[in-house]
Amino acid sequence: MRILHLSDTHIGRVDGPDGRRVDAADSLRLLLGELCHLRDVDAVVVTGDLADDSVAAYTTVRELIGGFARSLGAPVFYTTGNHDERSAFTKVLGSGHPDAVLDFPGAERAAVSTVGGWRLITLDSLVPGEVYGRLGAGQLDWLRDVLSTPAGQGTVVAFHHPPISLDISATQQVFGLRDPEGLAEVIRGSDVRVLLTGHFHLQLFGLLAGVPVWVTPGVVNRIDLTTAPGTERAVRGASASLVEPGGATGPMFHTLHARDPRAHETVYELDEERTREIIARHG
Repeated sequence: MRILHLSDTHIGRVDGPDGRRVDAADSLRLLLGELCHLRDVDAVVVTGDLADDSVAAYTTVRELIGGFARSLGAPVFYTTGNHDERSAFTKVLGSGHPDAVLDFPGAERAAVSTVGGWRLITLDSLVPGEVYGRLGAGQLDWLRDVLSTPAGQGTVVAFHHPPISLDISATQQVFGLRDPEGLAEVIRGSDVRVLLTGHFHLQLFGLLAGVPVWVTPGVVNRIDLTTAPGTERAVRGASASLVEPGGATGPMFHTLHARDPRAHETVYELDEERTREIIARHG
């Protein structure tokens, strides 16, 4: 099983630079162009912050990523993120699965599919109007029921907000998943082999209840943690991950970086005061 893992495309209503002079659609096109030589990809998973609230933006995501995935012969699976809007997401992408075998019965966009004997579950950690994420009792109970029957090869679970964070990042500690303990209780001892997430715009690895957690870097930009404590800097650099959840040495994760001639240019930089303001307002 080989998964191409993308996250945080942040596509706008129209092509062109955003307020921070980044053209999100061009970043995605650049990355997909760099990945054109990939082979033997079984699934493409995109873990949220796909677009703004317009149907047109979600349609652009579907056309760009969907067209690329068709060249690989791989299905695409999408999750929501904190910047997504469920109504527009649903109009264009439905549950986020091309042919789900099971959908969550509530409003959240969560579903189950099977790919090559592997069970792929997407969850919805979006809390409308908030930067942090939460799965909630309903989804966790549903997930527990799904996992009560083991899959043929194992299970991959994908959602937006990481249930882990770095102590050196003030924003990560308040803007991640708010109920990781509940998720840990559900997956402990199950056949879940890996949790795939995004949101932090950088690569990060950790464990939750003994299950590997992978945070893939963003497509639109990446966070540079070489800044002073309490500050934040984003730089140009579209990235993705190649994930192999099984095998004798799995799971394995490899980060793929687009060759951007403007890579590492500062997109935005927040000093300590501005970072504290954002945490106070949204945390």
